[in-house]
Amino acid sequence: MNTVEQHEPTPGTATPTLDVDRSDPDYRAWLKDAVRKVQADANRSADTHLLRFPLPESWGIDLYLKDESTHPTGSLKHRLARSLFLYGLCNGWIRPRKPVIEASSGSTAVSEAYFAKLIGVPFIAVMPRTTSPEKIRLIEFHGGQCHFVDDSRRMYEEAAALATETGGHYIDQFTYAERATDWRGNNNIAESVYQQLRLERYPEPAWIVATAGTGGTSATIARYVRYMQYDTRVCVPDPENSCFFDGWTHDDPAAASDCGSRIEGIGRPRMEPSFVPGAIDRMMKVPDAASIAAVRALENAIGRKAGGSTGTGLWSALKIVAEMVAQGRKGSVVTLICDPGERYLDKYYSDAWLAEQGLDIDPYRATLDEFLATGTWPA
Repeated sequence: MNTVEQHEPTPGTATPTLDVDRSDPDYRAWLKDAVRKVQADANRSADTHLLRFPLPESWGIDLYLKDESTHPTGSLKHRLARSLFLYGLCNGWIRPRKPVIEASSGSTAVSEAYFAKLIGVPFIAVMPRTTSPEKIRLIEFHGGQCHFVDDSRRMYEEAAALATETGGHYIDQFTYAERATDWRGNNNIAESVYQQLRLERYPEPAWIVATAGTGGTSATIARYVRYMQYDTRVCVPDPENSCFFDGWTHDDPAAASDCGSRIEGIGRPRMEPSFVPGAIDRMMKVPDAASIAAVRALENAIGRKAGGSTGTGLWSALKIVAEMVAQGRKGSVVTLICDPGERYLDKYYSDAWLAEQGLDIDPYRATLDEFLATGTWPA
């Protein structure tokens, strides 16, 4: 079953559409209440912080980190989950008592389990067996169930099959992420960044760096930048074992990878429908060891642990800063703290796990140390 083709739910597949009378007053009352609860969550939440990464004043460059780990469910995916639930509710796909099902490597499922519990519907996460134990614990804490697969490439078809079997809705972040989010504004992540920068010395960043799992965040940021006619460029770093870089470089929508990413939350084995290559100005391929070296450097710099995807973005952002220093350019660069490092203490902060994976982060730590001390990126 090729779920890439399953863009719109149809009767008898992911979301049966004939089991509820959508004009029924009881259903409409439930729907209004569910939408209200999801919108109220946004109303209760303050904006996330924009932190500064310390750089020498003489460089004339400011590096910021949009801290998405402060959302109620602890990650960037809280925004996406809220948008996906509103999209599914308003389309009539999410219904009373029927489960919502997702294919996820963890953080999206944590946030979706939260929203499913909020509106009182069951939630099932289809995820790789290698997902971090802390993410599994959080999904179950929010009332969700975990359905494991040994091959991450099978998540899509397993999720669709479960939706058919249970009569539930496969929410499908990898298809709907870029269309469920209002990229023109409405307090999306891009609008938030520019609002928070308005009193800084470089209020229009030279670059925004955003990693890609679904591709929805990079699409939202890039579209907003163009819609608002800013000169900001958007860079998407890609980890090992992900096809996005090759697909973008060779304009190949059929690009694929044979195995899953070790950097949870980003990188995919196929070109996802929500990944919009034409909106992106630049991509970088980042070694996994470099990503992990970067999150450890982040902890040294600001005292905060973060997940591996944050390291992938930070490595690329620092490399862009190095290019600006070499060119004598001044300005600002923005990247994201995607989720907290406490979810990965047994992985990215474990020397035993690094050894098991054959990852040597020391050369990359040395690169970062030399750059931050001298302003020169080693060859």
